[in-house]
Parts: sequence; structure tokens; C-alpha cells
Amino acid sequence: MPTPSRRALLTGTAGLAAASVLPTAAASAASAPSRVALAREEHRTVVIGSGFGGGVAALRLAQAGVPVTVLERGRRWPTGPNAETFPRVSGLDKRALWYGTLPAAIRPLARLIGTPLNFGPYAGLLEPVLGENILAVCAAGVGGGSLVYQGMTLQPSEAVFDTWLPQDLGYRRMSEIHYPRVAAMLRTATAPDELVGSRTYYAARVFAERVRRAGYGLEKIPMPIDWDYALAELRGEMKASYTNGDCALGVNNGGKHSVDATYIREAEATGRVTVETHHNVTSVARAADGRWEVHVDRTDDTGQVLEQKILTTRALIMAAGSLNTSKLLVRAGATGAIPDLPDGIGEGWGTNGDRIYAWTNLQEDFGAEQGGPVVYGSKAWDDPRTANTVIQASLPPLGINSRTTMLVGFGVSADRGRFRYDAATDSVSLHWPLGGDAASHRAIQRRVTGVAKGLGVLTDTNALVNSTWHPLGGAPMGTVCDLEGRVRGQRGLYVLDGALIPGTTGACNPSMTIAAVAERAMDHITATDVDTII
Repeated sequence: MPTPSRRALLTGTAGLAAASVLPTAAASAASAPSRVALAREEHRTVVIGSGFGGGVAALRLAQAGVPVTVLERGRRWPTGPNAETFPRVSGLDKRALWYGTLPAAIRPLARLIGTPLNFGPYAGLLEPVLGENILAVCAAGVGGGSLVYQGMTLQPSEAVFDTWLPQDLGYRRMSEIHYPRVAAMLRTATAPDELVGSRTYYAARVFAERVRRAGYGLEKIPMPIDWDYALAELRGEMKASYTNGDCALGVNNGGKHSVDATYIREAEATGRVTVETHHNVTSVARAADGRWEVHVDRTDDTGQVLEQKILTTRALIMAAGSLNTSKLLVRAGATGAIPDLPDGIGEGWGTNGDRIYAWTNLQEDFGAEQGGPVVYGSKAWDDPRTANTVIQASLPPLGINSRTTMLVGFGVSADRGRFRYDAATDSVSLHWPLGGDAASHRAIQRRVTGVAKGLGVLTDTNALVNSTWHPLGGAPMGTVCDLEGRVRGQRGLYVLDGALIPGTTGACNPSMTIAAVAERAMDHITATDVDTII
């Protein structure tokens, strides 16, 4: 893979030094026409978002006998052995981006993979959000981030968990009940040796050998994947998606136990859950009678507003992800739409210590196709204050240098950002401290350098465009919410997604902990709130 010059990339990324706004409606979506129908609806419980938090909440409420309406701004992405539902990284199209959003600052990166990414508006998978000193990415679609995440299903150790998350969550009980419940729902499994020994998984084997040579621990990473699909690919029985690494934007042939195929499917099967797609929530408010109002644009795939709705409910669960849940609540608090929100709203935001590297190894040819998504990882968790995890992830078949693969690190950091409301533009912006996560990044850099030692080039992409795929916080437990996601002083308002997590999930990617915290919360909520609030 040709390594871009730092100067060339920074020329296009100078915008990271100035905050950009998170608009109050869908980014780049068409404006509502002057005459559009307005509907009013009453609902028992409304959940905004269908990712890990929303999926858990919908299923457990339905099992407790509560009717639930799930609002999802994106579309469904059904898969199957011969499906071409998701875009392929090797041939990107409008399905990749949420209404064509692409901050100008990252267009140089787009050009590197041979596409300007200037597609027309479409209800695509990924929304890049440019803030001050940070680019954060969130997903859209039924299943949320589980559609596009690589799938590492990691549980932090007790020491790391108790150092970075509230100890009152009760790690040991979560480890006995809630983490295993999530793993069972996602049907996690590690890659079989037969697959890892095949030709296209050479990069994984090289990573494993390099980790051992550096003296680090190594283990297989549990993944929410039916690996028989990948073995079937090797036998030529279905289109390649795992074995050629072309699964970064969703797995077309199936076999991935994402939230839409697990929690949401099981929730809908109860008959008590309705998932409304293409329902973009533009604002939330507390009505005079204490109930909750949710203002929605119902759109088509191009973003054209077909109908506007005001949904009223006595219980509102915010599960739109850290960026969008925070945006909605910060604006509601600043405008008075929800009076008396806790002072900490919009605070406590973190990047989960993400770091992504391109490793070009001139001593090894990884192959034009790299099996994925992830097989091995290396944990350094002995000191909870500097804990980090490093994994190798496949590059999709982009036709670039076959000697390049990806190394990814997750760390722990006390640095936090915040969201701010601008009354002049009626918008919310994300602010991250310059040099944030520096200590975490140094710890990861030392280990990644040890793995990549030798003839080659290690490119730290965060040094070019500081980014995170795992935004956390904005309505964190402790200051804004209690441990069960109840917003303090706001009866019937809950946060059950990444916004609830205070900036890090302890050297792990966040999915497992977000879901386990939501499972724990729903145990309490269904036991105590259903008859009195919900």
C-alpha cells in the first residue's frame, strides 16, 4: 500500500482544528416541503435507535409484556448467501454514506482508495461527524453499529473494569449473568484452525507469530459469527465476504449475528415490538403533562421528508448512539425543551482510546486477499491504568500493496470531550482536547511497534486524521444518569447506549459492555419501572 505523505493528508485535514456542527436534522437530507402531512401518535414506550442498547431494551421490555415502538433513522439491510445488500469497500457507492455526508477534511483519504465518495443522498450506513480535533463515525440502519463493526466481543477484566467504570455496577454479577447473556445472544465463537490455516489468513498467522516473538500474550478473539459460512466460502459454495476481507461495511452472505438478526428479530417475534425505519428523530421534548414528545421526519431513502410526526409516550429510551443521543439531549436542554436536565449533559465524552495503523511489511506478502474480519488479539491488562488491546484486522480487496494489513489498538484514557450548543445556528458541536489520549496512544504505539518491528512502514492513521469508531459518553452514568440509565430528575427518560458509558470500556471495543450494561439495566427497569413509569 503506498504510504501517503503526512503533509498531503494534513493539507486536507486542517479542518480538524475547528469544530463543525452536528445539524439538528439528518445530515444533507432534503428539507421538508412546505406542505407535508403532520401525524400525532400515542405510544406506550418509544426507543430511539436499534443498535446494542436499543435492541436489548426492546427485547426485554417486550418479554415483560410492554408494547414498544423502535424508531430507526436508517433502513433494513437483509443478507443471504447470494445477497449484495451491503456496499463493498472495493466498489463503494451511495450505500456507504448517510445522505452523502463527507466532511471536506477527510476527502484526501477517500481519494487514496480511488473514489471521491461524492455520492448523492441516500440512507447509507456510515455518518462521519467532524468535531474539534476529532472525527467520529456512527452507523445508521436496523442493527446500528453491529452492522459494520468487526465483531470483537471482548469483556474487560475485573481490575480494568473497576478502574474505569463505576464499581457499583457490580462486575462479578455482570460477569456471571449479563456478559454471558450477551455472548449467548450473539452466539460468539472463535475462528476454527482449519480456516486460520488457509491461504487468505496468512496475515493473521504472521501477526500471531510477531506477537509471540515480541513476548506479548496472544489469544483468539470471540466473534458473533457462524464461521461455517467462511469455511463454505473456501469450498466455493457461496460468494466470498469473510475470506477475502470484504466485510468491513457489512457481511453480505450472512452468518454474522448482528443486533438485527438477534435481539431485534427476537423482539419482533414477540408481537409487541414495531420497528419503524426511515424515522429520523429531529428533537425531543417534555410535554406539559410530563409525558415525552418525539418529533420525527419520516423519509424515503433519498432523505425526502414524506411525513412529519409527533409521538407522545410516557417512557422514552434514548439509544441513538453517543453522538446522536447527546446531540438531541444537549439541544433539548439548551432550548428548554426539556427543563432541568442535569448539568453534566454533553460532558464525559471519550474516544475509547481507538488507534488504527496501516502496517506495510516488506518482509512478508500478506496476499491480495486477506481473510477476516479478526482472528487474534493481544491484551496488556496487568496494569489497569495503561491497559490496551492490539488486534490485526483484514484489509478489504482494494488492489493496493499486498504487503499491507491493519493493526488496531483500544486503550484507556481519562481525557474527555464535550458537546456544546450554539444558539445562533441551533446546532450542537463536538469538542475534543488537542492531544487527548496521548498517554494511551503512547502505550499502544510501543506495543504495535514491537509487533511491526523489521523492514517496513508503520503508518499511524490517527496522526493523520484523529478518529474514533467507538464514541462513548455525553450522558454518562454517575453525573447525568443512574447506573440503570434513568436520567436524573426526568421521570420516564432513559439513556441505554454508548452515551451512558463514561468514555471508555476498558481496553475493549464497546459493543459487549454496552449490551451487558443495558441487560443489567433492563433487569432493574422491568422489575421496578414497568408498573410505575413505563
